[in-house]
Amino acid sequence: MTAAAPSAAPAALPAVRRARALHAGAWWVWALGLATAASRTTNVLLLGLVAAVTAYVVATTRGDAPWARSYGTFLRLGLIVVAIRVVFAVALGSPIPGTHTLFTLPQVPLPGWAQGVRLGGRVTAEAVVFALRDGLKLATLLVCLGAANSLANPARLLKSLPGALYEAGVAVVVAMTFAPHLVADVARLRAARRLRGRDDRGVRALLQVGLPVLEGALERSVALAAAMDARGYGRTADVPPAVRRATAVLTVGGLLGVCAGTYGLLAASGAGYGLPVLLLGLAAATAGLRLGGRRSPRTRYRPDAWGARAWLVAGSGAAVAAATIAAASYAPAALDPPAVPLAAPVLPLWPAACVLLGLLPAFAAPKPPRAAKSPAYAATSKRAAQ
Repeated sequence: MTAAAPSAAPAALPAVRRARALHAGAWWVWALGLATAASRTTNVLLLGLVAAVTAYVVATTRGDAPWARSYGTFLRLGLIVVAIRVVFAVALGSPIPGTHTLFTLPQVPLPGWAQGVRLGGRVTAEAVVFALRDGLKLATLLVCLGAANSLANPARLLKSLPGALYEAGVAVVVAMTFAPHLVADVARLRAARRLRGRDDRGVRALLQVGLPVLEGALERSVALAAAMDARGYGRTADVPPAVRRATAVLTVGGLLGVCAGTYGLLAASGAGYGLPVLLLGLAAATAGLRLGGRRSPRTRYRPDAWGARAWLVAGSGAAVAAATIAAASYAPAALDPPAVPLAAPVLPLWPAACVLLGLLPAFAAPKPPRAAKSPAYAATSKRAAQ
Protein backbone atom coordinates (compact mmCIF):
# COMPACT_ATOMS: atom_id res chain seq x y z
CA MET A 1 0.00 0.00 0.00
CA THR A 2 2.81 2.38 0.80
CA ALA A 3 4.51 1.78 -2.54
CA ALA A 4 1.61 3.31 -4.46
CA ALA A 5 1.97 6.74 -2.87
CA PRO A 6 4.96 7.97 -4.94
CA SER A 7 3.25 7.05 -8.22
CA ALA A 8 0.08 8.92 -7.25
CA ALA A 9 1.88 12.17 -6.49
CA PRO A 10 3.02 12.98 -10.06
CA ALA A 11 -0.46 12.28 -11.36
CA ALA A 12 -1.94 14.77 -8.91
CA LEU A 13 0.65 17.44 -9.73
CA PRO A 14 -0.94 18.65 -13.02
CA ALA A 15 -4.32 18.94 -11.29
CA VAL A 16 -2.76 21.07 -8.55
CA ARG A 17 -1.11 23.30 -11.16
CA ARG A 18 -4.38 23.73 -13.02
CA ALA A 19 -6.17 24.61 -9.79
CA ARG A 20 -3.56 27.24 -8.94
CA ALA A 21 -3.31 28.71 -12.43
CA LEU A 22 -5.13 31.97 -13.08
CA HIS A 23 -7.63 32.19 -15.92
CA ALA A 24 -5.88 33.44 -19.05
CA GLY A 25 -8.72 35.84 -19.84
CA ALA A 26 -8.14 37.70 -16.56
CA TRP A 27 -4.60 38.58 -17.63
CA TRP A 28 -5.84 39.94 -20.95
CA VAL A 29 -8.50 42.07 -19.26
CA TRP A 30 -5.85 43.44 -16.90
CA ALA A 31 -3.43 44.19 -19.74
CA LEU A 32 -6.09 45.82 -21.90
CA GLY A 33 -7.10 48.01 -18.96
CA LEU A 34 -3.54 49.26 -18.60
CA ALA A 35 -3.32 49.73 -22.37
CA THR A 36 -6.49 51.84 -22.26
CA ALA A 37 -4.93 53.99 -19.54
CA ALA A 38 -1.78 54.40 -21.64
CA SER A 39 -3.83 55.43 -24.67
CA ARG A 40 -5.42 58.30 -22.72
CA THR A 41 -2.19 60.10 -21.84
CA THR A 42 0.99 61.44 -23.42
CA ASN A 43 2.66 62.26 -20.12
CA VAL A 44 5.99 60.45 -20.30
CA LEU A 45 6.06 59.92 -16.52
CA LEU A 46 2.66 58.23 -16.52
CA LEU A 47 3.61 56.13 -19.53
CA GLY A 48 6.81 55.08 -17.79
CA LEU A 49 4.80 54.24 -14.67
CA VAL A 50 2.44 52.02 -16.69
CA ALA A 51 5.41 50.21 -18.24
CA ALA A 52 7.02 49.81 -14.81
CA VAL A 53 3.80 48.32 -13.39
CA THR A 54 3.63 45.76 -16.18
CA ALA A 55 7.32 44.90 -15.77
CA TYR A 56 6.95 44.35 -12.01
CA VAL A 57 3.86 42.16 -12.40
CA VAL A 58 5.51 40.10 -15.13
CA ALA A 59 8.70 39.67 -13.08
CA THR A 60 6.80 38.45 -10.02
CA THR A 61 4.09 36.27 -11.54
CA ARG A 62 5.32 34.74 -14.80
CA GLY A 63 6.39 31.13 -14.96
CA ASP A 64 9.07 29.29 -16.90
CA ALA A 65 6.94 28.39 -19.94
CA PRO A 66 8.25 29.26 -23.43
CA TRP A 67 5.72 32.07 -23.95
CA ALA A 68 6.72 33.68 -20.63
CA ARG A 69 9.89 35.02 -22.24
CA SER A 70 8.06 37.14 -24.81
CA TYR A 71 7.95 40.28 -22.64
CA GLY A 72 11.53 41.20 -23.49
CA THR A 73 10.78 40.92 -27.19
CA PHE A 74 7.86 43.34 -26.91
CA LEU A 75 10.01 45.69 -24.85
CA ARG A 76 12.70 45.77 -27.52
CA LEU A 77 10.03 46.23 -30.17
CA GLY A 78 8.71 49.23 -28.24
CA LEU A 79 12.15 50.80 -28.15
CA ILE A 80 12.48 50.29 -31.90
CA VAL A 81 9.11 52.00 -32.40
CA VAL A 82 10.26 55.00 -30.36
CA ALA A 83 13.48 55.26 -32.35
CA ILE A 84 11.64 55.04 -35.69
CA ARG A 85 9.14 57.70 -34.63
CA VAL A 86 11.90 60.11 -33.63
CA VAL A 87 13.89 59.44 -36.82
CA PHE A 88 10.83 60.10 -38.96
CA ALA A 89 10.18 63.36 -37.14
CA VAL A 90 13.78 64.45 -37.68
CA ALA A 91 13.99 63.41 -41.33
CA LEU A 92 10.47 64.27 -42.53
CA GLY A 93 9.70 67.19 -40.29
CA SER A 94 6.83 67.77 -37.89
CA PRO A 95 3.78 70.08 -37.90
CA ILE A 96 4.60 71.14 -34.35
CA PRO A 97 5.98 74.70 -34.33
CA GLY A 98 9.09 75.34 -32.30
CA THR A 99 11.63 77.99 -31.46
CA HIS A 100 14.44 75.89 -29.97
CA THR A 101 16.48 74.72 -32.97
CA LEU A 102 18.66 71.71 -32.28
CA PHE A 103 20.34 71.42 -35.69
CA THR A 104 19.59 71.93 -39.36
CA LEU A 105 19.76 69.18 -41.97
CA PRO A 106 20.29 69.73 -45.69
CA GLN A 107 16.82 70.09 -47.19
CA VAL A 108 15.90 68.22 -50.36
CA PRO A 109 13.60 70.16 -52.73
CA LEU A 110 10.36 68.33 -53.52
CA PRO A 111 7.83 68.86 -56.34
CA GLY A 112 4.66 70.84 -55.84
CA TRP A 113 2.39 67.83 -55.49
CA ALA A 114 4.34 66.88 -52.31
CA GLN A 115 3.35 70.08 -50.54
CA GLY A 116 3.34 69.67 -46.77
CA VAL A 117 6.13 67.08 -46.81
CA ARG A 118 9.76 67.96 -46.47
CA LEU A 119 13.05 66.09 -46.30
CA GLY A 120 15.57 67.64 -43.96
CA GLY A 121 15.49 71.20 -42.78
CA ARG A 122 15.33 72.69 -39.31
CA VAL A 123 14.84 70.27 -36.41
CA THR A 124 13.39 71.77 -33.25
CA ALA A 125 13.34 70.45 -29.72
CA GLU A 126 9.55 70.76 -29.59
CA ALA A 127 9.15 68.46 -32.60
CA VAL A 128 11.52 65.87 -31.13
CA VAL A 129 9.73 65.92 -27.76
CA PHE A 130 6.34 65.54 -29.46
CA ALA A 131 7.61 62.58 -31.51
CA LEU A 132 9.18 61.02 -28.42
CA ARG A 133 5.87 61.25 -26.53
CA ASP A 134 3.94 59.69 -29.40
CA GLY A 135 6.48 56.90 -29.73
CA LEU A 136 6.42 56.18 -26.00
CA LYS A 137 2.63 55.98 -26.10
CA LEU A 138 2.68 53.31 -28.80
CA ALA A 139 5.58 51.51 -27.12
CA THR A 140 3.65 51.33 -23.84
CA LEU A 141 0.69 49.79 -25.65
CA LEU A 142 3.02 47.14 -27.08
CA VAL A 143 4.50 46.51 -23.63
CA CYS A 144 1.02 45.95 -22.18
CA LEU A 145 0.26 43.41 -24.89
CA GLY A 146 3.62 41.78 -24.24
CA ALA A 147 2.73 41.44 -20.56
CA ALA A 148 -0.49 39.63 -21.48
CA ASN A 149 1.40 37.31 -23.82
CA SER A 150 3.93 36.52 -21.10
CA LEU A 151 1.39 35.79 -18.38
CA ALA A 152 -1.53 34.14 -20.20
CA ASN A 153 -1.24 30.56 -21.40
CA PRO A 154 -2.26 30.80 -25.09
CA ALA A 155 -3.50 27.23 -25.25
CA ARG A 156 -5.67 27.65 -22.14
CA LEU A 157 -6.99 30.94 -23.49
CA LEU A 158 -8.01 29.36 -26.78
CA LYS A 159 -9.54 26.47 -24.89
CA SER A 160 -11.81 28.94 -23.09
CA LEU A 161 -13.26 30.30 -26.32
CA PRO A 162 -17.02 29.83 -26.79
CA GLY A 163 -18.32 27.04 -28.97
CA ALA A 164 -19.04 29.38 -31.89
CA LEU A 165 -15.28 30.11 -32.19
CA TYR A 166 -14.21 26.52 -31.72
CA GLU A 167 -12.96 26.02 -35.29
CA ALA A 168 -10.99 29.29 -35.25
CA GLY A 169 -9.45 28.36 -31.91
CA VAL A 170 -8.37 24.94 -33.15
CA ALA A 171 -6.83 26.52 -36.27
CA VAL A 172 -4.78 28.93 -34.13
CA VAL A 173 -3.67 26.11 -31.81
CA VAL A 174 -2.56 24.03 -34.80
CA ALA A 175 -0.62 26.99 -36.22
CA MET A 176 1.04 27.62 -32.86
CA THR A 177 1.93 23.94 -32.58
CA PHE A 178 3.38 23.64 -36.10
CA ALA A 179 5.52 26.78 -35.94
CA PRO A 180 8.11 25.33 -33.49
CA HIS A 181 8.29 22.17 -35.64
CA LEU A 182 9.15 24.25 -38.69
CA VAL A 183 11.90 26.09 -36.81
CA ALA A 184 13.28 22.79 -35.49
CA ASP A 185 13.24 21.26 -39.00
CA VAL A 186 15.16 24.22 -40.44
CA ALA A 187 17.78 24.02 -37.67
CA ARG A 188 18.11 20.24 -38.10
CA LEU A 189 18.53 20.41 -41.88
CA ARG A 190 21.04 23.26 -41.67
CA ALA A 191 23.08 21.27 -39.15
CA ALA A 192 22.96 18.24 -41.48
CA ARG A 193 24.24 20.34 -44.36
CA ARG A 194 27.11 21.64 -42.24
CA LEU A 195 28.06 18.08 -41.23
CA ARG A 196 28.17 17.12 -44.91
CA GLY A 197 30.46 20.07 -45.67
CA ARG A 198 27.84 22.07 -47.55
CA ASP A 199 27.07 25.74 -47.20
CA ASP A 200 23.95 26.48 -45.13
CA ARG A 201 23.69 30.16 -46.03
CA GLY A 202 22.46 31.97 -49.09
CA VAL A 203 19.47 31.71 -51.39
CA ARG A 204 20.50 28.37 -52.88
CA ALA A 205 20.90 26.74 -49.47
CA LEU A 206 17.56 28.20 -48.38
CA LEU A 207 15.80 26.68 -51.39
CA GLN A 208 17.40 23.28 -50.80
CA VAL A 209 16.38 23.36 -47.14
CA GLY A 210 12.87 24.65 -47.85
CA LEU A 211 11.75 21.62 -49.88
CA PRO A 212 12.34 19.02 -47.11
CA VAL A 213 10.77 21.38 -44.58
CA LEU A 214 7.70 21.75 -46.77
CA GLU A 215 7.51 17.98 -47.25
CA GLY A 216 7.64 17.37 -43.50
CA ALA A 217 4.96 20.01 -42.88
CA LEU A 218 2.66 18.38 -45.45
CA GLU A 219 3.15 14.96 -43.87
CA ARG A 220 2.28 16.30 -40.44
CA SER A 221 -0.75 18.10 -41.89
CA VAL A 222 -2.08 14.91 -43.48
CA ALA A 223 -1.55 12.96 -40.25
CA LEU A 224 -3.26 15.66 -38.22
CA ALA A 225 -6.18 15.84 -40.64
CA ALA A 226 -6.68 12.08 -40.39
CA ALA A 227 -6.58 12.22 -36.59
CA MET A 228 -9.06 15.11 -36.47
CA ASP A 229 -11.40 13.35 -38.89
CA ALA A 230 -11.27 10.18 -36.77
CA ARG A 231 -12.25 12.22 -33.72
CA GLY A 232 -15.24 13.82 -35.45
CA TYR A 233 -13.86 17.31 -35.92
CA GLY A 234 -16.17 19.64 -37.85
CA ARG A 235 -19.35 17.84 -36.89
CA THR A 236 -22.14 20.36 -36.39
CA ALA A 237 -25.69 20.14 -35.09
CA ASP A 238 -28.82 21.21 -36.98
CA VAL A 239 -30.29 24.51 -35.78
CA PRO A 240 -33.37 26.34 -37.09
CA PRO A 241 -32.82 29.01 -39.78
CA ALA A 242 -34.20 31.72 -37.48
CA VAL A 243 -31.54 30.92 -34.89
CA ARG A 244 -28.82 31.11 -37.53
CA ARG A 245 -30.02 34.51 -38.74
CA ALA A 246 -30.32 35.85 -35.20
CA THR A 247 -26.83 34.58 -34.43
CA ALA A 248 -25.36 36.36 -37.46
CA VAL A 249 -27.15 39.64 -36.69
CA LEU A 250 -26.18 39.63 -33.01
CA THR A 251 -22.58 38.64 -33.63
CA VAL A 252 -21.88 41.11 -36.43
CA GLY A 253 -23.79 43.93 -34.72
CA GLY A 254 -22.07 43.21 -31.42
CA LEU A 255 -18.61 43.25 -32.99
CA LEU A 256 -19.36 46.54 -34.73
CA GLY A 257 -20.54 47.96 -31.41
CA VAL A 258 -17.36 46.75 -29.70
CA CYS A 259 -15.23 48.43 -32.39
CA ALA A 260 -17.19 51.69 -32.18
CA GLY A 261 -17.16 51.68 -28.38
CA THR A 262 -13.44 50.94 -28.21
CA TYR A 263 -12.73 53.76 -30.64
CA GLY A 264 -14.86 56.07 -28.50
CA LEU A 265 -12.92 55.13 -25.37
CA LEU A 266 -9.55 55.58 -27.04
CA ALA A 267 -10.48 58.86 -28.73
CA ALA A 268 -10.34 62.02 -26.69
CA SER A 269 -13.82 63.21 -27.75
CA GLY A 270 -15.79 59.95 -27.56
CA ALA A 271 -15.63 59.03 -23.90
CA GLY A 272 -19.30 59.95 -23.42
CA TYR A 273 -20.75 57.41 -25.82
CA GLY A 274 -17.85 54.94 -25.93
CA LEU A 275 -18.64 53.00 -22.74
CA PRO A 276 -22.41 52.51 -23.37
CA VAL A 277 -21.81 51.44 -26.97
CA LEU A 278 -19.05 49.09 -25.86
CA LEU A 279 -21.27 47.47 -23.22
CA LEU A 280 -24.15 47.06 -25.67
CA GLY A 281 -21.80 45.58 -28.25
CA LEU A 282 -20.37 43.13 -25.73
CA ALA A 283 -23.86 42.06 -24.67
CA ALA A 284 -24.98 41.51 -28.28
CA ALA A 285 -21.78 39.67 -29.21
CA THR A 286 -22.04 37.44 -26.13
CA ALA A 287 -25.64 36.55 -26.99
CA GLY A 288 -24.66 35.81 -30.58
CA LEU A 289 -21.77 33.59 -29.52
CA ARG A 290 -23.97 31.67 -27.09
CA LEU A 291 -26.53 31.05 -29.82
CA GLY A 292 -23.78 30.10 -32.26
CA GLY A 293 -22.43 27.58 -29.76
CA ARG A 294 -25.47 25.38 -30.43
CA ARG A 295 -23.91 24.32 -33.71
CA SER A 296 -20.94 22.80 -31.92
CA PRO A 297 -22.03 19.72 -29.94
CA ARG A 298 -18.94 19.29 -27.82
CA THR A 299 -17.92 19.30 -24.19
CA ARG A 300 -15.01 21.12 -22.60
CA TYR A 301 -12.52 18.90 -20.81
CA ARG A 302 -11.43 20.36 -17.46
CA PRO A 303 -12.53 23.97 -18.07
CA ASP A 304 -10.62 26.77 -16.35
CA ALA A 305 -12.50 28.30 -13.46
CA TRP A 306 -12.92 32.07 -13.13
CA GLY A 307 -12.39 32.45 -9.41
CA ALA A 308 -12.01 35.27 -6.93
CA ARG A 309 -8.39 35.92 -7.88
CA ALA A 310 -9.31 36.23 -11.54
CA TRP A 311 -11.94 38.81 -10.60
CA LEU A 312 -9.33 40.76 -8.62
CA VAL A 313 -6.82 40.75 -11.47
CA ALA A 314 -9.37 41.69 -14.13
CA GLY A 315 -10.98 44.26 -11.84
CA SER A 316 -7.65 45.98 -11.18
CA GLY A 317 -7.11 46.52 -14.91
CA ALA A 318 -10.68 47.74 -15.41
CA ALA A 319 -10.29 50.10 -12.42
CA VAL A 320 -7.11 51.59 -13.88
CA ALA A 321 -8.83 52.19 -17.22
CA ALA A 322 -11.97 53.71 -15.65
CA ALA A 323 -10.01 55.95 -13.27
CA THR A 324 -7.74 57.21 -16.06
CA ILE A 325 -10.70 57.99 -18.31
CA ALA A 326 -12.32 59.89 -15.45
CA ALA A 327 -9.09 61.78 -14.75
CA ALA A 328 -8.81 62.77 -18.42
CA SER A 329 -12.19 64.51 -18.19
CA TYR A 330 -11.35 66.83 -15.29
CA ALA A 331 -7.55 67.14 -15.63
CA PRO A 332 -6.74 66.96 -19.35
CA ALA A 333 -3.65 69.13 -19.07
CA ALA A 334 -2.04 66.72 -16.60
CA LEU A 335 -2.54 63.69 -18.83
CA ASP A 336 -1.86 65.45 -22.12
CA PRO A 337 0.61 68.29 -21.44
CA PRO A 338 1.28 70.64 -24.36
CA ALA A 339 4.49 70.25 -26.32
CA VAL A 340 4.75 74.01 -26.89
CA PRO A 341 6.22 75.68 -24.91
CA LEU A 342 8.77 73.22 -23.61
CA ALA A 343 8.33 72.30 -19.96
CA ALA A 344 9.50 69.55 -17.66
CA PRO A 345 6.89 66.78 -17.24
CA VAL A 346 4.98 66.73 -13.94
CA LEU A 347 3.64 63.53 -12.41
CA PRO A 348 -0.04 64.02 -11.45
CA LEU A 349 -0.64 62.30 -8.13
CA TRP A 350 -4.23 61.12 -8.59
CA PRO A 351 -3.71 59.51 -12.05
CA ALA A 352 -0.45 57.99 -10.80
CA ALA A 353 -2.26 56.45 -7.82
CA CYS A 354 -4.84 55.05 -10.24
CA VAL A 355 -2.12 53.42 -12.33
CA LEU A 356 -0.63 51.84 -9.21
CA LEU A 357 -3.84 49.85 -8.82
CA GLY A 358 -2.46 47.69 -11.62
CA LEU A 359 0.08 46.26 -9.14
CA LEU A 360 -2.67 44.22 -7.45
CA PRO A 361 -1.99 41.07 -9.55
CA ALA A 362 1.55 40.93 -8.16
CA PHE A 363 0.02 40.15 -4.75
CA ALA A 364 -3.35 38.58 -5.65
CA ALA A 365 -2.33 36.24 -8.47
CA PRO A 366 -1.01 32.81 -7.51
CA LYS A 367 2.69 32.27 -7.93
CA PRO A 368 3.36 29.98 -10.91
CA PRO A 369 4.79 26.54 -10.12
CA ARG A 370 8.30 25.94 -11.32
CA ALA A 371 9.15 22.87 -13.34
CA ALA A 372 10.32 20.14 -10.99
CA LYS A 373 13.69 18.59 -11.76
CA SER A 374 13.95 14.83 -12.00
CA PRO A 375 15.85 12.87 -9.32
CA ALA A 376 18.40 11.77 -11.91
CA TYR A 377 19.09 15.40 -12.85
CA ALA A 378 19.43 16.37 -9.19
CA ALA A 379 21.85 13.49 -8.53
CA THR A 380 23.95 14.42 -11.57
CA SER A 381 24.09 18.08 -10.46
CA LYS A 382 25.13 17.01 -6.95
CA ARG A 383 27.96 14.81 -8.27
CA ALA A 384 29.11 17.64 -10.55
CA ALA A 385 29.18 20.04 -7.63
CA GLN A 386 31.27 17.62 -5.57
